[in-house]
Amino acid sequence: MPVVLAHGALGIYDELIFAAVGVAFLVMMGVSWLRSRNAPLDDDEAATEPAPQEGDRFRLQ
Repeated sequence: MPVVLAHGALGIYDELIFAAVGVAFLVMMGVSWLRSRNAPLDDDEAATEPAPQEGDRFRLQ
């Protein structure tokens, strides 16, 4: 029995469209992951901010 991704009025074309959307999503996620691996870290922003003083914090209730 073949694996059916979706079925509707378009016949086989709706399955092709569904598979193409899935492949496009995976490609975009892969590109995003590769770009984030090569991006510089944002750790220097946290290091440049001064530490909060004792009176700068709000008490949670």
